[in-house]
Amino acid sequence: MPLTPSEPVKVLIVDDSTSARAMLRSIVEKDPGLTVMGTAPDAFAAAKMMKANLPDVILLDLELPGMDGLTFLRRIMEQRPIPVVVCSGFTARGSEQSLAALEAGALEVILKPGAGDERARAEAQVRICDALRAASQSRSGRGSVPGALRGPGQKLSADEVLPPPNLSKPVPVTEPVVVIGASTGGTEALRALLIALPPDAPAIAIVQHMPAGFTTAFARRLDGLCAVGVSEAVDGAMLKQGEVLIAPGDRHMMLRRLPSGYRVNVVEGPYVSRHRPSVDVLFRSAATAAGANALGIILTGMGDDGARCMGEMKAAGALTLAQDEASSVVYGMPREAVRMGSAVQSVALDRMAAAIMAFARRHRTGVQA
Repeated sequence: MPLTPSEPVKVLIVDDSTSARAMLRSIVEKDPGLTVMGTAPDAFAAAKMMKANLPDVILLDLELPGMDGLTFLRRIMEQRPIPVVVCSGFTARGSEQSLAALEAGALEVILKPGAGDERARAEAQVRICDALRAASQSRSGRGSVPGALRGPGQKLSADEVLPPPNLSKPVPVTEPVVVIGASTGGTEALRALLIALPPDAPAIAIVQHMPAGFTTAFARRLDGLCAVGVSEAVDGAMLKQGEVLIAPGDRHMMLRRLPSGYRVNVVEGPYVSRHRPSVDVLFRSAATAAGANALGIILTGMGDDGARCMGEMKAAGALTLAQDEASSVVYGMPREAVRMGSAVQSVALDRMAAAIMAFARRHRTGVQA
């Protein structure tokens, strides 16, 4: 019998640590939209449980005895794909394994919370529960649904980090710049998009919802695959043609205009739209600093991060695009951008690189004229 949106999402937790399983169960069970159907200490116990009852989502540790989590994930995707969220501890090996898991079909990577204060535990609860709901609503789960987040946690606006743009103040014409926001499913969407870009692509700044530490390995992996240069942003870095900067996990990234172009500021701050880094923060800074020199793009993801401040970019004269529903893993953030009228157009993922280059050509032609 098909699941209905009112039914809780059934989660199977697979982790070899007894204390971690207990902690994750406690976190998941605090969300009324989720239920733990079981926990397993290894892949073999998990497979046995799945024969009797399939979960909606698997919360998977990669460090498992007997059969490692990455091998288990690959077998799941080969035999009967089920949405999987990886819950990993941050180590150099763990970040590389997590990227391999995303390439193998995992929808998201969440940093496993350690022993910490109540605030850290509350933040971990929001991130984990949001990721599980997003995974359940992906195209390999229950199907596409409206993107509003329903879980616990205060939701702050970009006002907490920087003021709204002064739209009455004209922005000088500069080189074109592209800002992109993505969440669940975004790592693979970004890989497909960036690989398709030529080396003379315009400067690009990206916010991908990802834990601290993992963005370093993500940027390094993309840099080895793409004709454009890809790196994790550092405070004060210049945005240059043919180069891509990715916001580091757990830090906001903002554009700043200079006489010679743009640089980025990487800053701490509160969670905005329930995320750090936040797409709303990047997009508001682009509206202020770049105006009509900018192209804003929202890719796959759950929630509404970026939709409101994409509207500010549009009001400042920027071109704004959303990934279309058919090519989105989770049609949440793009849906909200379209619903709010912030996105001028919906574009399939395989046409997004061409849209970026067309924007750059039009802008540079206008500058030369």
